Amino acid sequence: MLHDRLMVEIDRESGERRSSGGIVIPATAAMGGRRLAWSRVVAIGPHVRAVEAGDRVLFDPEDKSEVEVNGEVYVVMRERDVHAVAADRLGEASAGLYL
Repeated sequence: MLHDRLMVEIDRESGERRSSGGIVIPATAAMGGRRLAWSRVVAIGPHVRAVEAGDRVLFDPEDKSEVEVNGEVYVVMRERDVHAVAADRLGEASAGLYL
């Protein structure tokens, strides 16, 4: 990756959701408003400051650029497009979530 770019793997399990009543809502269903998505970072550029490989990031899937590498689909984005970072490396002393 170059500059401030991140490459994240698409979280397949977050595609369909369940309502509070147990109804399955498919990933293709249109929902009111924008829905952000979590993904795991697999590669970072040299100028990325707040994210490391292995972290989970929250981003807007409407603003994504997909790329296929060895048959797997990934998303490439700028670090500034990340809304939040969840990282295990921060330890138990903090919440581990930057907003």
